[in-house]
Amino acid sequence: MAWRWKLTELTRRMVSGPTEENVNFVHFDNLEDGGKYQGTGEVVCLEELGPQKLNNGGLQPQEGGAAAGAGTGAGAGAGAGTATAPPDGAGEGAVVGEGAGGGDMEPLTRPGEVVAELPKRIINPEVHKPKITAWDAGWNVTTVIQGMFVLSLPYSVVHGGYWSILAIIFVAYVCAYTSKVLVQCLYEENEKGERIRVRDSYVEIAQAVWGEKTGSRIINVAQFIELTMICILYIVVSGNLLVNSFPHWPIPEQGWSIISTAFLVPCAFLRHLKGVSRISFYCTIVHLLINACIIGYCFSRAPQWAWDHVTFYINVKMFPVSLGVIVFSYTSQIFLPSLEGNMENRSNFVTMVNWTHITAGIFKSIFAYICFLTWAETTQEVITDNLPNAAFRALVNVLLTAKALLSYPLPYYQAVELIERDFFQGHDLTRFPSCYATDGMLKVWALAVRCLLVVGTLLMAVYIPHFALLMGFIGSFTGTLLSFVCPCWFHMKLKWDQISWKIRIWDCIVIALGTTCGLIGIYYSLEGLIEKFRHDLGYDLND
Repeated sequence: MAWRWKLTELTRRMVSGPTEENVNFVHFDNLEDGGKYQGTGEVVCLEELGPQKLNNGGLQPQEGGAAAGAGTGAGAGAGAGTATAPPDGAGEGAVVGEGAGGGDMEPLTRPGEVVAELPKRIINPEVHKPKITAWDAGWNVTTVIQGMFVLSLPYSVVHGGYWSILAIIFVAYVCAYTSKVLVQCLYEENEKGERIRVRDSYVEIAQAVWGEKTGSRIINVAQFIELTMICILYIVVSGNLLVNSFPHWPIPEQGWSIISTAFLVPCAFLRHLKGVSRISFYCTIVHLLINACIIGYCFSRAPQWAWDHVTFYINVKMFPVSLGVIVFSYTSQIFLPSLEGNMENRSNFVTMVNWTHITAGIFKSIFAYICFLTWAETTQEVITDNLPNAAFRALVNVLLTAKALLSYPLPYYQAVELIERDFFQGHDLTRFPSCYATDGMLKVWALAVRCLLVVGTLLMAVYIPHFALLMGFIGSFTGTLLSFVCPCWFHMKLKWDQISWKIRIWDCIVIALGTTCGLIGIYYSLEGLIEKFRHDLGYDLND
């Protein structure tokens, strides 16, 4: 039998018991004394609920017609369905049930366990989204923090020496910290000291701090800009790598970008993070192959390594730029609320974050150090440009293109989920209908919208001039806001009474560090944009 509840004007208190599914079971028999929550919500139970499960709930079922609890709860059944109402006065409103009535249901006497959903926490309940393991989450995080920025890390050693290597390790620690405190903001403690997941997304954390409208607008806009620009950058990088790998082919960079995007269209069919995690796993394999090629070549030149060229000298002008590259190579915080919420065992989240960042810090520092020892002061901004053999360089560039394309699905899926959450949950909750049919499959028009998003990222990659610099300019703001400033600010606002003064000071230091790196990135990206546009204008005038 299938059941469907719709609750309106339900007044609730904060409840205990973390939820494990998109459809949550909210228990009214463990109420916290403080803080009532009021709103509307809808739940679709995806599984068959037999009498035993209902009997454990403490509800008072009635066949058809009407049902009334012992308190203020009231409900009306529709058709031959079963209506239930909370008997202990936990809430009041209309309850509509549809499905098969009947069943050997005993009268329920225990006070109230109500099947309900906190408002705005349903993401298309018609589709079943399988959970991911800690390993799956780790592959996704690794895809982000072991991204294309890794190729620029050896160049940072040119300007900072050992300080750059130490910065790579230190920033890994800082970003692991901000990742963990951001997810902590999804939880509250009840009077028993148990952690309860009361928020589902970055946006809901912002709403708790800045208010529903302001928080939603700021974080939604920042997230969407950040995610789409990451997607666009992967297409730009793919086109650039391929045109440099095959310079004698009669295909311009824009043509290579179009060819690359053709492989990204299947991303429109992704329906859950489990599928994204598989792609991220293959992305990690390609990443290992790339680094095996580069480090293997470096070891072939080990007798000529420039040991004495690595110093503690800092180029004051260029090191801040290198520090910005290091910082933004670790920014995965925007993905973490969704990843943690979809984990089978959320208690493994902290361990996953620790190990992925420890591994990244060790690997990045070794990679940067060995590459600098090989090429010393001649190290290029992108290390593959130092590879001497054209065929070998082309092979590495093709692998890098594969890595860029395999990195695309994660930010793309997050952007799609963001759009669905805000606009496509059905007319009862959002402006537009759900993207999913009753069988859980994507509707044709929804698939078309997803394909348009892929095409949109291609068009911006092809037609926006100097996109990499533009992304550096905008991303320095959105990346700093989402990865450093907001996690620590929200942590202090929501957990002020629960954290020590040392943690408060550390939060302030991280905010200052992130803001500094963001301002440096904005300054140099803007300077580069101005220089490029001046060059373009001068070229046009002379022509």
